[in-house]
Amino acid sequence: MDVTVVLVEGGAPSTAVAPVEIFRSAGVLWSNLLHDPPHPCFQVRTASLDGKPVNTLFGLALTPDCSVLDITATDLVVIAAIGVDFEAACLAHKDLYPWLREQYRQGSVIAASCAGVVLVAEAGLLDGKSATTHWGLVDVCRQRYPLVNWQPERILTDSENIVCGGGVYSAVDLSLYLVEKLRGHRLAMETARALVLKTPRVWQIGYSTDPPNIDHDDERIARVQEWLLQNFDEPVSADKLAAKANMSQSTFSRRFKKVTGETPTNYLHGLRVNVARHLLENDQRSVQEISYAVGYSDVRHFRTLFIRYTGLSPREYRKQFAANPAY
Repeated sequence: MDVTVVLVEGGAPSTAVAPVEIFRSAGVLWSNLLHDPPHPCFQVRTASLDGKPVNTLFGLALTPDCSVLDITATDLVVIAAIGVDFEAACLAHKDLYPWLREQYRQGSVIAASCAGVVLVAEAGLLDGKSATTHWGLVDVCRQRYPLVNWQPERILTDSENIVCGGGVYSAVDLSLYLVEKLRGHRLAMETARALVLKTPRVWQIGYSTDPPNIDHDDERIARVQEWLLQNFDEPVSADKLAAKANMSQSTFSRRFKKVTGETPTNYLHGLRVNVARHLLENDQRSVQEISYAVGYSDVRHFRTLFIRYTGLSPREYRKQFAANPAY
């Protein structure tokens, strides 16, 4: 796949360098470590607005391969974070916005982390979508881009093929998340292992899971989804969830399935299993301890559900996907 990392003047260098390293490592570094033939999965180029080197926020100069205007099509655009002068950066990159809109129209995935998300919003691509950015920018962004559903509690959001990261070092989470989104879980895990990284964090609540489907207009159901995310380990009943949505149980179950595609019970199981996956990949706790941590007191029931959702037992999953093989 063709990846374009957009360098920005006065930006945070790690938000450009980390994606380059991760995408270029995918399919290559892990194979090299095992003495297997490499299989590059991404063709990566860097580009600045005018093709000239950019000076970053901390004095590191980065030289691009080309200008963004030389690129007519690419599969993925990753935008580095702008610097602290918000207004000046938006103005300085005004010629980037038509190019971004055209790439998105052609089907490119657009990604940005930290303050780089501002450039995506400035291009109008986030209107009506969920997004996150650095917590220090949220109030300004809400005023400047009121049509965006800002969710600063998230480290990552993925809304209609626009992926946003919350802070500077979320560029690592964002890049690994995109490797998995575009090329599968195994490649993301191998890349994380090779670079000695943890798997992507998605939420700022200490656990990770796939972003729930909240790109819908049902605010009551979205509110329940957010509550489940933060309280997945608690005992949950259908009538309790219906009460939180201020609906009858039958109405709640029908509306929940309509917008999420799942029953509330299956949705909760999927949420817990995804959290368990992250813990098995990155945490040294036993399977029993992880079962308790995600809300299951019956370890056998947890194993049965885990196999149903992943095709592997928890121990088999850890053996294949642990970021640290010693786990």
